[in-house]
Amino acid sequence: METTSILFVCMGNICRSPTAEGVFRALAAQAGMAERLHIDSAGTHAYHVGSKPDPRSTEYAARRGIDLSSQRARQVVPADFVHFDRIYAMDKDNLERLRVACPAEHRHKLGLFMQFAQHSDAEVVPDPYYGGAQGFDLVLDYIEDASSGLLAELAA
Repeated sequence: METTSILFVCMGNICRSPTAEGVFRALAAQAGMAERLHIDSAGTHAYHVGSKPDPRSTEYAARRGIDLSSQRARQVVPADFVHFDRIYAMDKDNLERLRVACPAEHRHKLGLFMQFAQHSDAEVVPDPYYGGAQGFDLVLDYIEDASSGLLAELAA
């Protein structure tokens, strides 16, 4: 059985990308695809390396049955561009940072995660860090949508 490795990336790896990792991992397990996937997350910046996800991300994910408690923030490293088959940024700024850091032969692996959304026209997952509770719910809505679309593509 061939394994596909997927890396989700945001700025600090404490809100959006760990949420994407947790949601995608849970949906993959529900779909019986977990054994076919290696799923991880990272940040383009080293602000929070070693930290748990933002408590608000953890709380709002838990309300939907998603456990983020075992995750710890890390920064994208050069080996990620080689190791991962697909690398999805949460927004255009982080995608551009990945493009700058990524060797040319691996740039085909990069993309925006929201390209897989089936019910939203949003191009990016907005950063909820400085906003209120509704931002964390919106992030979960977008991530669940894009995760379902990505799983459907992988299953096809």
